[in-house]
Amino acid sequence: MTNANIEPSKALLPDQREELLATLKTRFEKNQPRHPELNWTDVQARLEAHDEKLWSLQEMERTGGEPDVVDLNAETGEYLFCDCSAESPKGRRSVCYDPEALESRKEHKPQNSAVGMAEAMGVELLTEEQYRSLQAIGAFDLKTSSWVQTPARIRELGGALFCDRRYDTVFLYHNGAESYYGARGFRGMLRV
Repeated sequence: MTNANIEPSKALLPDQREELLATLKTRFEKNQPRHPELNWTDVQARLEAHDEKLWSLQEMERTGGEPDVVDLNAETGEYLFCDCSAESPKGRRSVCYDPEALESRKEHKPQNSAVGMAEAMGVELLTEEQYRSLQAIGAFDLKTSSWVQTPARIRELGGALFCDRRYDTVFLYHNGAESYYGARGFRGMLRV
C-alpha cells in the first residue's frame, strides 16, 4: 500500500520497499534482546500504515546506520528505531555539529553537518538520555563517537556535545560545534 501523500522523491520503489522490510525483519529477529517484548508482525503492520517513514529508514540504512527497533511508546503506539551499527554510521562521519557551525568555518569545511543531515533524512539526533539507553542494550561506539543533541545554552556559546563508550563506560564530552573528525558521526532516531 502506497501513501499518496509521500513526496515522489521520497517514495521507495516496490522492490526497494520489500528489500528494506526484509532487511529490517532479519535484523529484528537476529537482535531479539534489543526488544524482547515486541514482535515483528506488529512492527511491520505499523510500518505499512506509515509508508512515509520507510524513506527515512532507507536513508538510515544507506548511510550505514543499521536501524533497529529499540523501544515502543505505549502511549502513542510509536516504535522507536535507532541506528544500531557497532560504530557511528560510516556514511555520516566527518561532519560538524549543525548548519551554523558549517557556515562559520572559513577553511577546510566538512561536506555536511550532523543536524543538517538528520533533518534531511527525517530523523532526530539522539539526546544524551537516548544515547545512554541505547548503550544499555549493547556496546556501541567503542572506536568512534557520535554527536548528540546539545542544549541551546551550550550551543549559543559555540559548543556541542558528543558521546562514546570506553572502558565499559559511556562518556559525554564537548567540542567546538564547528569541529569534525573522521571517527565522529551521529546516530539517528525515528519514530514510526
